[in-house]
Amino acid sequence: MSTAAHLLANTPAQLLPARELMAFTLASHILLVPLGVALPFVTLVMHYRGLRKADPVALLLARRWSAVMAVQFAVGIVTGTVLSFEFGLLWPGMMGRWGDVFGLGFGVEAWAFFLEAILIAIYLYGWRRLKPWTHFWLGAPLPLAALMGAFGIIAANAWMNTPQGFTLDASGKPVNVSVQQAIFTPMFGPQYWHFAVAMFLTAGYVVAGVYAVGWLRGRRDRYHRLGFTVPFTIAAILTPVQFLLGDNIARQIFHKQPIKFAAAELVWDTDTHVPEYLFGRLQEDGTVKGGLKIPQLDSILAGFKPDTQITGLSSVAADDRPTATQATIVHWSFDIMATVGSVLILLVLWYAWCWWRRRDLPKSRWFFRCAAVAGVASLVTVECGWITTEVGRQPWIVYQNMRVSEAVTPTSAGSLWTMLGIVVAVYVLVFGAFLSVLLKMRSRWRLADSGSAQELAEGPETDTPYGPRPEPAVGAPGTHRAPGSEQ
Repeated sequence: MSTAAHLLANTPAQLLPARELMAFTLASHILLVPLGVALPFVTLVMHYRGLRKADPVALLLARRWSAVMAVQFAVGIVTGTVLSFEFGLLWPGMMGRWGDVFGLGFGVEAWAFFLEAILIAIYLYGWRRLKPWTHFWLGAPLPLAALMGAFGIIAANAWMNTPQGFTLDASGKPVNVSVQQAIFTPMFGPQYWHFAVAMFLTAGYVVAGVYAVGWLRGRRDRYHRLGFTVPFTIAAILTPVQFLLGDNIARQIFHKQPIKFAAAELVWDTDTHVPEYLFGRLQEDGTVKGGLKIPQLDSILAGFKPDTQITGLSSVAADDRPTATQATIVHWSFDIMATVGSVLILLVLWYAWCWWRRRDLPKSRWFFRCAAVAGVASLVTVECGWITTEVGRQPWIVYQNMRVSEAVTPTSAGSLWTMLGIVVAVYVLVFGAFLSVLLKMRSRWRLADSGSAQELAEGPETDTPYGPRPEPAVGAPGTHRAPGSEQ
């Protein structure tokens, strides 16, 4: 019997559906997170530009992005709430035993969520109803609230990767909890900044990608130019920063989670002068099939010298490390992130060169094709980052303290598969409604911009956000004379 088959035979039947359910909901929710965390910042940058330069186009873009931000936040409420329930429903062993140690992070995220909801409501309400700069400054805390929510979630996840801040009593229960140590774990800093910059970078590329598509379709007006340039510039500035942060977090994993690093790099035996494999598949016997082998590079990247020793997967028992299949998944996820990051660096250099030479956007359609794809590619790397973090920690749910199989719910596998089917159906409807609303908003805005729809004449999109409202026609639905106006 192979190692994988042996491990599968000794795991609870409900473990697979529980994992699949959690994986699906988290993978779905994380697609919304970049916009939830970073779109407020991108919107406020455009808002500031509009006020500073008295630019009605910038203000119009900011207002429309704020509407998208509100719709995205509403959908995020649904997917985020499902995830919150799943932690307790699917993994009661972990929450029951360790919740008092690392649960504060979820509390911080909940407070940040409610604060962000209030701030979004104020920001949306403020268009036309508040003085321009007052409105802007009331919206300024929005990115901070979003970052505080990310702080809570990453604190909890970093603790699961490098748990500390407690001691175990004779029965194995955590006691003497230090909240400060439980939050600021060794992996918290590297994970938080890598995650935060990834969200801003991804949101910038996603928003810019929308206007890149419009540019390719012949919409070369200032509206599309500004809608592309501002978010793309934000993403371009952050891309090399993220590349360095990614290199740093990989090195921190090498020091603090050596088995996860071995899985990400397909290192089987502990050794020096370890080669780097680009893609490839790990076999049960420890060999690597396929991929591009670069001699000694893995040791050089990890410790800056070829005689750096890399801990191998075989240094621990089979039931204490990821399987060959899991290691391959982690390796591919890691390599996809590195590949996409490298290509984005080249795209940024192209953009910077043209801006430095001509103070203008590149003229090539291939640049805008790449820019349009960059948003989707960034979302793929976000998914790959989550896969690397979670699958690379297997079989531990709390690294070296609790296995996933020990934390899983006793609920029957059949019930969990049914629940997964229901969640998939609900999410298809929710995301379908989300896309439908966005497409309807886009169509409405295009009609407003063309000025061809008389029914939009009294709407907020046909004039500047802080300009006077157009007077509705006398006798129009919903209009009435004020008392004494006939005199």
